Amino acid sequence: MVERYARNVMKEKWTQEAKYAAWLEVEKAAVKAWNELGLIPDDDCKKILKNASFDVKRIDEIEKETKHDVIAFLTSVAESLGEESRWVHYGMTSSDCIDTAVALQMRDSLKLIIEDVKGLMAALKKRAYEHKNTLMVGRSHGIHGEPITFGLVLAIWHDEIKRSLENLEHVMKVISVGQISGAMGNFAHAPLELEEIVCKELDLLPAPASNQVIQRDRYAALMNALALLASSCEKIAVAVRHYQRTEVYEAEEYFSKGQKGSSAMPHKRNPVLTENVTGLCRMIRSFAIPAMENVALWHERDISHSSVERFILPDSFITTDFMLTRLTGVIEKLVVYPENMMKNLNLTGGLVFSQRILLELPSRGVSREDAYKIVQRNAMKVWEDLQKGKAAINDKGESLFLQNLLEDESLREKLSEDEIRNCFDYSYYTKNVDKIFKRVFGGEK
Repeated sequence: MVERYARNVMKEKWTQEAKYAAWLEVEKAAVKAWNELGLIPDDDCKKILKNASFDVKRIDEIEKETKHDVIAFLTSVAESLGEESRWVHYGMTSSDCIDTAVALQMRDSLKLIIEDVKGLMAALKKRAYEHKNTLMVGRSHGIHGEPITFGLVLAIWHDEIKRSLENLEHVMKVISVGQISGAMGNFAHAPLELEEIVCKELDLLPAPASNQVIQRDRYAALMNALALLASSCEKIAVAVRHYQRTEVYEAEEYFSKGQKGSSAMPHKRNPVLTENVTGLCRMIRSFAIPAMENVALWHERDISHSSVERFILPDSFITTDFMLTRLTGVIEKLVVYPENMMKNLNLTGGLVFSQRILLELPSRGVSREDAYKIVQRNAMKVWEDLQKGKAAINDKGESLFLQNLLEDESLREKLSEDEIRNCFDYSYYTKNVDKIFKRVFGGEK
């Protein structure tokens, strides 16, 4: 993936050269279709397919006068041909060429994004199995809840990214359409068969109905799928940034030899990659709104969408490609500290086991309300003791919460010492990890 990015493959798909190459591909497909339908003579068709070309500098030069990019392009193409140039763009309108060509660019770019997503999923899956049983504390509201494993966290990320993959695969079908329907989409100057032949040649589907443009809800669906993917990726990035906080320090981005974290503080190791991912995801999401606003064009079309798409199409694909490459690298090299995870898990003196005690009492005839009171008063005492500086775990390896429970006479009337101690068992919280992994990964490593 990194090698592909280094070659700027995605960027190359959105250069001026690539844009005009896609336009020419559509125009050639139309020439072949007209030839098949009997309009263009074989010799003219062969000459066009062999010789038609363009020059970007020449197009720019012509456009200064024409103020019309497609006409400038067609003029440049005509200069590479003889009399047979009269057949190029025959019966077509500008958007037939542009929108069908953009479909090719979006389709091929989305293939790379899907490849990126699969790479991220593979990295998440590998690390999930690596840490399937690595204990850590689960948090809600930022506060310690109950024991989980880091593998479960990674499995959830994988499952969420998989949904984005499914969205993108669906969107691939939505955007992979072309049109050769003429100035108002009425096929007055070209038969439907022409469009069907062209789209088949280009491996696209014909838009069932179009006016002068392919409808922009298709583009909006793409941008929203990328935005949703970005939101899930930011979720991962924000979690990594939290894990790297000094007070937490359960995982961190790989810090290479010679890397520097701060110009002023030599000790710094900052989560710069995931902070970068967070910012990139914000940008990717920002493209969704203008894409949706592009859906409402005047009548059969205007060009208010055009200037927007010159930004959001290349920028969204290039940014998403970069972001996914960077995030995948973070996951692949993420440094995990199981010892610190266990240290943090014990930080609250056994409070993470409170629900286990709570659920034991109703089976002994205690109402839920009374059970909650018993457990909570002992839990609140732990918070107070921790504030006073008492150790969360004593020399015997017993947590403050366990000590409090064992000293609670009303609780001891319902649960024996062994029964209370048995509630402080981490394996109770990991007993279904294998089943969850089977749901997520299908049982295959």
